[in-house]
This record gives sequence, structure tokens and C-alpha cells, in this order.
Amino acid sequence: MLVVETIARIRRAYFVQGKTIKAICRELRVSRKVVRKVIRSGATAFAYERRVQPQPKLGAWRGELDQLLAANAARPARERLTLMRLFEELRGLGYAGGYDAVRRYAARWRREESASTATAFVPLSFAPGEAYQFDWSHEVVIIDGVTTIAKVAHMRLCHSRMPFVRAYPRETQEMVFDAHDRAFAFFKGGCTRGIYDSEADQRSIR
Repeated sequence: MLVVETIARIRRAYFVQGKTIKAICRELRVSRKVVRKVIRSGATAFAYERRVQPQPKLGAWRGELDQLLAANAARPARERLTLMRLFEELRGLGYAGGYDAVRRYAARWRREESASTATAFVPLSFAPGEAYQFDWSHEVVIIDGVTTIAKVAHMRLCHSRMPFVRAYPRETQEMVFDAHDRAFAFFKGGCTRGIYDSEADQRSIR
């Protein structure tokens, strides 16, 4: 990167003092290409940006990092790890490089993943009564002035998108069954299949 002072010295030497490009290069220890660029341009600063960032230490660990990023992206939004946590996990596997290389790679991975997902997107459509979606969320609530965490069961019909929500003190198997029973009573019927985001929910229903 050329600082403003160096650019000013090159211009003063060429336009005011009348020195040749060769003399300026020898005196200021810069290349002819740089001197010509400064003389022909009116810019006050020049910065070099790499088109390809080298990642020598990360190269052998890209497979592991791809797996960590893919597994993290598959988690519910509330449970996803920060990039720093993923970096620490990669270091735990033996990676000795820096965080910046991981950050740049992860940003490129997300861009490529978003592009491929957008290309392969297929709109989902459901017939009436075909399916419902079920999941839990953890919500912070105030009960009698005391802040606590409530476990909230969510069920939504895939065709009409009609929702049913019920809060519980805990996330147990009995409460999973109760949430389904009350939801089907609210919808006045059931569906032929259910869609579950959590493996724990699927085990509870089986």
C-alpha cells in the first residue's frame, strides 16, 4: 500500500524537480510501474487487494470445516454455534491456523451454499389434511413477577398454515402427547403424517 507521503514525494520529484522515472525509482526504492501509476493518476492513495487469499494451513482442514459448517447450518437458528465456537472446535481437532482464514472460508462457504440452495429450491405444496409440522421453542416469560423459561409447543397445518401454540413448564414426553392431543382437538381432526425438526420429538412420538 502506498502512503500519501510517498505519492506526494513521487509527484514533487517528477513534476517540480524534473527528475526522471529511473532516478525516482532509485531514490525512493519503488518500481517503475508504481511511479508511472502515480504520475498518470490523480488518486491520493493506492491499496493492493488480493484476488485470491492464500490459506496454506487451512487447506488440509477444509473437509472438517465443511462438515462443521454444514452441521451447524442444519441446526435450528437458536441452537447454532458462533463462528468463533466452530473455530475452537476445529483447533481442538488439531488445526493450527488463524481465525481470519476460517472466517474468510466460512463467508465464501455461506455464499456458495446460498447460491446452490436458491438454484435447487422447489416450492412445497400440501393437500388439505396431508401433514402438520411440530416443534418446540424456549421463551422467556414473567409469571407473578418472576422471570422464567417456558417450553412452547408449536403445531402448524402445512396446507392452511393455521397454527396452534401451547406453553408448558417442561419439555417431557407426556407434554408432547398432551400438545398433540389438544392441537388435534383444536383443528378438529388429524393429518396423515407429521413433520418434526427435532430427533428428540420424533423419538417421543414413536
